[in-house]
Amino acid sequence: MHKIKLLDKGYVALVETWGSDERFIEAARMSTGKGFEGWDKDEKLLAYLYNNKHATPFEMGGMVIEVKAPIFVFREWHRHRTQSYNEMSARYAPLPDENYLPSTERLLAGANTATTNKQAQGSGVVLDELHARRWRSDLMQAYADIQALYTEGLEIGIPKELARLPVPVARYSRMRASANLRNWLAFLTLRMAPAAQYEIRCYADAVAEIVSEQFPRTWALFDKERAHD
Repeated sequence: MHKIKLLDKGYVALVETWGSDERFIEAARMSTGKGFEGWDKDEKLLAYLYNNKHATPFEMGGMVIEVKAPIFVFREWHRHRTQSYNEMSARYAPLPDENYLPSTERLLAGANTATTNKQAQGSGVVLDELHARRWRSDLMQAYADIQALYTEGLEIGIPKELARLPVPVARYSRMRASANLRNWLAFLTLRMAPAAQYEIRCYADAVAEIVSEQFPRTWALFDKERAHD
């Protein structure tokens, strides 16, 4: 699988697709039985279907992707209940010692943007580089301490399902996610938005790259709509 690398240790990779832009046209013509007649004619029909929210034909194609991301990203992702998921389970195998470590630049950018740091509004707190670097160093040490406790639990016979209790939401996990194109586009509408958290936006941008390659004509309509919003 070709992996689009994300954050410090994550990725998104295409597993498989089904359907195509042509299949959406065929589904829309079930009543007439004409099927796909060529893009010189059917480009307008695809645009009509998309722009007028005739959405069910776009359920006739989709894709499965594999994702490696921090658990907190998955917690946001799993809110999209129209997707199907299978995530690795720490009940059966220890989670690898891989945690998301944001850069100092990410800490500073997120903390000092009013829309993303509402907790600090009105407090007079402005994060500076010295404190950001110190906190990042403390975070690295916390990860090391947590891993030592996790490993000790496994070594002394604590059940895997309980030994994992100290594992942070920054720990990387892996999953496969499947959805039809209609629901992938709904996911992208929310998670590519400027107000979405930076980390899941990175993943949404990678998903968008795959969609644009696999369903180029539908993606062009979606992208044009986004540009006008």
